Amino acid sequence: MQEKLQKVLAEIIDEINKVVIGMDDLKQLLVAAAISGGHILIEGPPGTAKTTLAHTFAVALGGIFKRIQFTPDMLPSDITGFYMYTLNGDSRFIEGPVFCNVLLLDELNRTTPRTQSALLEVMQEGKVTIEGKDHIIPQPFIAIATQIKHGAEGTFPLTSVQADRFMFNAESHYPSQEAEKEILQRIDFLEKPAVSRVADPATLLDIRKEVNTIHVSEQIENYIISLVNTIRYNDDMAGGVGPRATISLYKGARALAFMDKRDYVIPDDVKRLAIPALKHRMQLRPEAEMNGSTPEELINKTLSEVAVPK
Repeated sequence: MQEKLQKVLAEIIDEINKVVIGMDDLKQLLVAAAISGGHILIEGPPGTAKTTLAHTFAVALGGIFKRIQFTPDMLPSDITGFYMYTLNGDSRFIEGPVFCNVLLLDELNRTTPRTQSALLEVMQEGKVTIEGKDHIIPQPFIAIATQIKHGAEGTFPLTSVQADRFMFNAESHYPSQEAEKEILQRIDFLEKPAVSRVADPATLLDIRKEVNTIHVSEQIENYIISLVNTIRYNDDMAGGVGPRATISLYKGARALAFMDKRDYVIPDDVKRLAIPALKHRMQLRPEAEMNGSTPEELINKTLSEVAVPK
């Protein structure tokens, strides 16, 4: 059973590779988030295949796919849905685009914090509450958000609460010269790609069950907790690294182990996820930022200092 499900993951990545050149680390993070029940935020400059990657992944994964193109004038009800009332007082619920299996949140930081906050409940609890009534989102559910770099013109930075809902924060970069040349050579195919559906929602739920059986030793658990706490109480930190960071490292490490065809987690699984699982949750003190400190530097320094279990 496990071998069959691992083969499905390989087929999903093969489909993505048909369309997206390079970006192997990002593809791996995307799959790891999906099979461990998390959401992913992809950040980078325009034109670096953020939306293409998310859409291709959704097609290969199967299930119901929806896309929200965020704009400053978007309202929370445009996302979650609303009740439509008739003249005689009857009403019916009109579902918003969040009622799907794979939700692409395109250019999330183009909309206001008020509208961004409409995603908090659905991302954490798998439901939306409208006029006091709960509406359950189909499962499995994964949100794939894209945004251009923080600080770009016309953007609204995500609140720490919103950022914390994402298991990983990945980056997309401009392609290398070799990758860009391959894009040109394959441009006719890439503009009209033939992506096949190789999975379905039930299969993804089966994979998640298998991922949950991956063994995490007490030494690895202590290692994860030590990493998070060392960062959390560092003098350069103003806050932000809560228990969701610890959970993201734990679940993500199990996903990587499953993808590598192991039934146990090793320290390298945790190390590989430290930056994408922690950096978007970290709030540095202004003095540290003025001195040129970055979340990535602090994470790497912590990784070199915390004892690795053997």
